[in-house]
Amino acid sequence: MKTASIKKHEMLAAKAFSKQSSVFDMEYAGNKIVAYKRARVRAVLEKYLLENSRILELNSGTGDDAIWLAQQGHSVHATDISEGMQNMLKQKVASAGLSSKITTEICSFNDLETLADKQLYDCIFSNFAGLNCAENLSQVLAYFSKLLKPNGIATLVIMPKFSLWELLLAFKGEFTLAFRRLTSTKKHGAQAHIMGQYFRCWYYNPSYIINCLKKDFVLLQLEGMCTIVPPSFIENFPIKFPKCFYFFVKMEHRLKTFWPFTIIGDYYIITLKKQ
Repeated sequence: MKTASIKKHEMLAAKAFSKQSSVFDMEYAGNKIVAYKRARVRAVLEKYLLENSRILELNSGTGDDAIWLAQQGHSVHATDISEGMQNMLKQKVASAGLSSKITTEICSFNDLETLADKQLYDCIFSNFAGLNCAENLSQVLAYFSKLLKPNGIATLVIMPKFSLWELLLAFKGEFTLAFRRLTSTKKHGAQAHIMGQYFRCWYYNPSYIINCLKKDFVLLQLEGMCTIVPPSFIENFPIKFPKCFYFFVKMEHRLKTFWPFTIIGDYYIITLKKQ
């Protein structure tokens, strides 16, 4: 049963992402760092997904990943708490002619027990830190085993409690952003905002995910993302310094699975398998 606090945070986050839905694709369409991040995540999915997998996507946004997965031959049940994001997703799915491969549902990751689709999945997927909006992520993760088939996988993209790139922003005087992860608390999280709408988010290290799922899952892969490559909010970096950007990409590829590069980036990608 959801607490009043969780319901409040859900409502605020839903409003924020609904506001962003109409401009989301336009804002990130030309961002080379966002393209790099999507390619990284999709490479992990390609590595572990079986053919014709059935996928539950959490916080599916406007559907870029769901459409890509469907184009690879998979079936996707794309869920999101934001009505605006779901509406944009439905339009894109219809335009792409993928209605037979992608189903949608407005559903919070805090309400997985109420999913209309009762089938078991081969994969649970959550991209770009949607699960960082979870006030108590352990409660969400506790339901994964019930939703997955034997040997099913969960691939999650999460923001950790420390980001080297964000910390460096202190030298530019951007102290709130630089220290937001370090000053966030389990009870209150950190304040975030999208298009003037404020909501809360929380940060979780890989060890937290692994510990929550250790009873039924084994770790397959962990890699840091945007540890050396700048975060996407420094969107002009690849344009101003293209050679440096591609050098950073090359270095990050070499170091992505080694500590401490697994825990100091803007994100990490973690994949676990149900035993």
